[in-house]
Amino acid sequence: MNDVLSFGLLAVTSFFTLINPLGTMPIFMTMTAELDDVHRVKTAKKASIVATLTIIVFAFAGQLLFNFFNISVNSLRIVGGIIFFIMGMDMLQARLVTVKVKDSEIKSYVNDISITPLAIPMICGPGAMTNAILLMQKAETLEMKVALILSIVFVMAITYMVLFSASRIIKFMGETGINVMMRIMGIIVMVIAVEFFFSGLRPILTEIFK
Repeated sequence: MNDVLSFGLLAVTSFFTLINPLGTMPIFMTMTAELDDVHRVKTAKKASIVATLTIIVFAFAGQLLFNFFNISVNSLRIVGGIIFFIMGMDMLQARLVTVKVKDSEIKSYVNDISITPLAIPMICGPGAMTNAILLMQKAETLEMKVALILSIVFVMAITYMVLFSASRIIKFMGETGINVMMRIMGIIVMVIAVEFFFSGLRPILTEIFK
């Protein structure tokens, strides 16, 4: 029983650190600033659900998928870095907020951003996917596998609550505050993107030049 609790605690702490819902919230706020509260909540809910299902799928079948398509986690890091960098550039130039969403396009916009880039790769990034695969390999018993799934659901529930609270923060900050925060976060996201890109590229180049 102690082993299961220790394993569950390890899963919760590692996923919370890798997913980092507090770090995702400012980006979520800037991308949904033009939406009303109802659609912002729908976006948060859909992004959380998609990310949860993706992590669970990777926990059970991630290694098989990687082997079948002959891809590596490093390739995911490179792609994630490119997506982050483009998004950071948009944030730095205030493109995410200045784009007005028409009423007829709100549903499509919510569907688009809730899947990419919010669910993948912001919430469910290469780190979370890799962590799910490694922890599932360590889960030797059924109880540990259940603890892993419950840990994922628990962390994603916290992530949803953090994103849900963004609506109240947006009201306090106003348009000027959001613009300032967006530019600051744009620089941070671009730095994260560079780290993601080179952390994936470095092992590939090392393997090539061996």
